[in-house]
Amino acid sequence: MSEKSKNAQTPDTAADAAAVGQAEAAAPSDLEARVKELDEELARLKDDKLRALAETENVKRRLMREKEEFQKFAVEGVLADLLPVLDNLDMALAYAEKSEACKGFVQGVEMTRKVFLDILASHGLEATGGAGEEFNPEWHEAVGAEPSKDFPENHVCQLLQKGYKLKGRLLRPAKVLISKPC
Repeated sequence: MSEKSKNAQTPDTAADAAAVGQAEAAAPSDLEARVKELDEELARLKDDKLRALAETENVKRRLMREKEEFQKFAVEGVLADLLPVLDNLDMALAYAEKSEACKGFVQGVEMTRKVFLDILASHGLEATGGAGEEFNPEWHEAVGAEPSKDFPENHVCQLLQKGYKLKGRLLRPAKVLISKPC
């Protein structure tokens, strides 16, 4: 019986050995597929990491740019509110210069105006508009047109109110009269 049992186990052992052999033969291809799959996932994760780093850098740069712009134009509201003060100083000078009795007053207002303009300029404010410039709707507000032989058509012939820009950005357009053909 021991021989029979040995013989009986032999076919099962042979079948098991064949199954193990097939499994071992299949295992390298499964392993290769798994390695390939993991390599692809690794490449995808590396790509995702690089994209996330690039996005972080872009956000950082954008925030820095926005911060710089905010700081650059933070005083815009205050300066816009101060422009009528400057206009009033200009009008006071225009009227007072006509009177000889106001000469001392005019000098004081001129000095005050100069100091005021220097402070505004130190914050990036500069005047725009002037007679003779070509009319530009981005920088000028045309209040009217008048015939002029002294200026070419569509040029500023009279400045009614100065315009101002803050660090290159329009704060207030210049109010002007433009020339038209006679």
